[in-house]
This record gives sequence, structure tokens and C-alpha cells, in this order.
Amino acid sequence: MKKLSVALFLLSCWVAAWGQAAKTETPQTVTQVLDRSVSNVEHDFVPAADAMPEDKYSFAPTNGEFKSVRTFAQQVKHVAATNYMVAAGILGEKPPVEVGSENGPDSLTSKADILKFLKGSFAYAHKAVASIDEKNLVAPVKDPFGEQRSVTRLGLALVLAWHPFDHYGQMVEYLRMNAIIPPASRQ
Repeated sequence: MKKLSVALFLLSCWVAAWGQAAKTETPQTVTQVLDRSVSNVEHDFVPAADAMPEDKYSFAPTNGEFKSVRTFAQQVKHVAATNYMVAAGILGEKPPVEVGSENGPDSLTSKADILKFLKGSFAYAHKAVASIDEKNLVAPVKDPFGEQRSVTRLGLALVLAWHPFDHYGQMVEYLRMNAIIPPASRQ
């Protein structure tokens, strides 16, 4: 019984402290929340892309059930191309660079060029989410992937947050298959 009383006391102290902190913090805007989501995925994805040596950028697993999977470079370029397309959809404009096919531009082959393309896509994603506010958050916009339907800026911004993490998981496997510890795992 004494342990339960101590636990309840500590819990009530934590709740009180959390409630006080919540009262004193300035509420975040939609723009800030969305930008933080893009920053979170960028913080893990870009270092993982940089961790793979250039001579391994063409790596794709071949053992087991890995038929026709993307190479490491294609994973990175695919995410960057998608970032550009989604951000352009949020902004209601064409992407500022050539995005190529689903796997990004075929002309980008060096690690340096691919990383530049990737970093540029995240900068453009930040620009796009900075344009989102409470007034235009759920207003319909044209689907950047050509579907004959409208989507919302919020829906597109969520793609910027989850899509790279989907491919990040695959990239982590590729890194580990090449005896490279992903940067996020080193901390």
C-alpha cells in the first residue's frame, strides 16, 4: 500500500508539472508542427544517405526475396523526387527541378549529385510546409500525382513525413547488409 501511495504521489507531481509546463509554453502553429515533422525525417534520412560509400550506391540485395528492388541510389532519388512532387502540389506549382521517373532523374549518378538533389528536396519541402496555415490546411488542391481527385495540403504534408521513413527503413537494411551502422544508431 505504501508503494502505491508513493507511486500515486509521484504521478500527481508529474501531472501537475506537465500541466504547468503546458500552460506556460506558447502553442505551436500548424506550420511549426508540420515543419518539425519534415525536420525529423530529414534528420535521419539525409545522414543515412550520406553514410553509404559512393561505390555502394548501386547496391541492391539479391539473396532471398529481393527481386527487382531499388538500389540504394534509387531509394534516395525516389524519396527526393517524391518530396519535390508533393511539395510542388502543396505550393500549386511545378517542381523547380526535373524529377525524372519514379526513381528520380537517370542523369544523377554520383553520390554528390544525388545528395544535392535530396537536400534540395527537403529545402523545397520546408518551403512548402511554411505556406500551410490554419486557413488553407484542408482546402482542396490538385493531386500532384495526376489522380482525378483533389487532396489537401495537410494530406500532402503528411506524405512528406511518412514516405521518407518508409524508405529509410529499407536504407537501414542496405547499410547494415554492407556492415555500416546507420548514423541514427550510433548516437
